[in-house]
Amino acid sequence: MTVPGKRTSAAARRRDLVEAAVRVLAERGAAGASVRTIAAAAGVSPGLVTHHFGGVDRLVEAAYDHVAGRVDETLASAVASAGEDPRARLAAYVAANLAPPIAHPELLATWIALWNLARRDAGIMARHGHHYAAFRERIEELLAACGVPAARLRPAAIGVAALIDGLWLELCLSPGSFDADEARGIAADYLATL
Repeated sequence: MTVPGKRTSAAARRRDLVEAAVRVLAERGAAGASVRTIAAAAGVSPGLVTHHFGGVDRLVEAAYDHVAGRVDETLASAVASAGEDPRARLAAYVAANLAPPIAHPELLATWIALWNLARRDAGIMARHGHHYAAFRERIEELLAACGVPAARLRPAAIGVAALIDGLWLELCLSPGSFDADEARGIAADYLATL
């Protein structure tokens, strides 16, 4: 957050605004993502949103990229920690999606707000398409390393992505219905069939 009276670099102001947008989206949803609300959360004047992003929609695009980047970093770290065994790397990628910080109600709230905004803004929808394609491509890479034939990679990756999304959504919405260990077990059983 910007400290009053202290000059901040343009990059730091942009980062503060993006982080404030993410917080506002999680707390207030799509309807609460206004220039004034985000600027107040960042501790800056509303004019800085326009100055740095041209408006709230481009700021939300940057917030989408920021959230997706944090998720990607978490997933990449999990895969790197799994060692060199392709199956262990795939299992780690799936399991990381089903545990905090990814499987967390606050992140779910942020994604719901972003998806809602994407329905009305082509730029935000383009960010969604870009990040989903990268997510699916990473699953394809992990499946290929496990020996899934090229002809089956795309449908298998879509199936794994759908499995992750479904389990993730239930873990975030209804954490008492099953836990992360059970979700990982379900995912492991499915992956074994591939």
